[in-house]
Amino acid sequence: MSLPLSGVRVLEYAQYVAGPFAGMLLADLGADVVKVEPPQGDAWRHYEPFAPGESRYFYALNRNKRSVVLDLKDPEDRRASRDLIRDADVVLHNVPEPRATEFGLDRASVREANPDAVWCCVSALGSEGPDAGVTAFDLVAQALSGLLFANAHPADPVPQRAGGIAMADFTAGLLATIAVLGGLVGRDPGAAPAIEVSLLGAALAVQAQRFVSVSGVDPEPPAAGGSRHATADDLARHGRELRAALELEPYYRAYAASDGFFALACLHERQRRAAAAVVGLEDPWAANPQAPPAHEAERLQRREVAAEFERRLATGCVQDWVARFRAAGVPAAPVQLLADRFADEQVNANGLVQTVEQKGVGSVRLLGSPFKVDGESAPARWSAPGLGEHTAEVLGVGQESRA
Repeated sequence: MSLPLSGVRVLEYAQYVAGPFAGMLLADLGADVVKVEPPQGDAWRHYEPFAPGESRYFYALNRNKRSVVLDLKDPEDRRASRDLIRDADVVLHNVPEPRATEFGLDRASVREANPDAVWCCVSALGSEGPDAGVTAFDLVAQALSGLLFANAHPADPVPQRAGGIAMADFTAGLLATIAVLGGLVGRDPGAAPAIEVSLLGAALAVQAQRFVSVSGVDPEPPAAGGSRHATADDLARHGRELRAALELEPYYRAYAASDGFFALACLHERQRRAAAAVVGLEDPWAANPQAPPAHEAERLQRREVAAEFERRLATGCVQDWVARFRAAGVPAAPVQLLADRFADEQVNANGLVQTVEQKGVGSVRLLGSPFKVDGESAPARWSAPGLGEHTAEVLGVGQESRA
């Protein structure tokens, strides 16, 4: 199977989630991704291990790569790293300054070694500003961006990540992948682009629809330096506002049926009116259910319409409601558990579950490539590498890729 990035060499100097996720996606598209690790390995090898150095979290983000161990604190290994950079198409890293400069991974050093290599850095909070040097992971980026309030509930004692999901990390990984692909397309000989993305920017990016302030319509945002930290009162108020909005919105939410849960997702008026018809209700506000109520009486009426949706939908079973909504052209689906998706027909039909043989461990099922190329799902070429498994191969053989 011919993959679009075949022949592209990517050096990944990245640990944890965002950078390795980007590297894996590039590898899924055919790039030869060489993961350059310190002697102790990517820290994710040791996160909740089920055996020494064996972690399902590492497996999930590092298939289709080769592993090279270099101690970038050692001058000789830094020279070996520089030699690798000279032959690379992409240098991807998430090493904080000033260590990136010390290790020869900063923009100027990479450009000096190889002006044709696309440079992509995944920083924490961005390389400029008063917090540029602050150490930060996903939770910190979510906290600083307001994303930690996205699923607030009035009863929460503290803000919680929605589902415990590292949304800033994974979004930053996607942005880094886009940056690398854009850099490869747009590079000129001797002047490849240098692109930075940050966890903070990624956490704001997933809130783009909310992060908008219209002059003369919305309250003026605080002046520079005028922001403050959130308090328990803010959490309770924000949770109440989110729940109050949900009370008036019967068309884009999950419901309890008699035997489980299902989701209803209407995004335009035709779908909303069709959904109301399936339930057997008239809704005067179906044209714009997210508009603020004009007065208290309207708010109460709209809340009663939404409550009636709940009461009626609770009387039938999930599959019957889903079938009826879909027959009416309304998007609907049962709410399912992630662990059960390994056996899901739709997930498997699209190549989104793959089984790899992990050396010394056995079969590992994990997410397959999210890309289809020429109508086909590319199978995993190999499992996550052992620490330093390909050091001799890469440093000794040069450009040759593993078959």
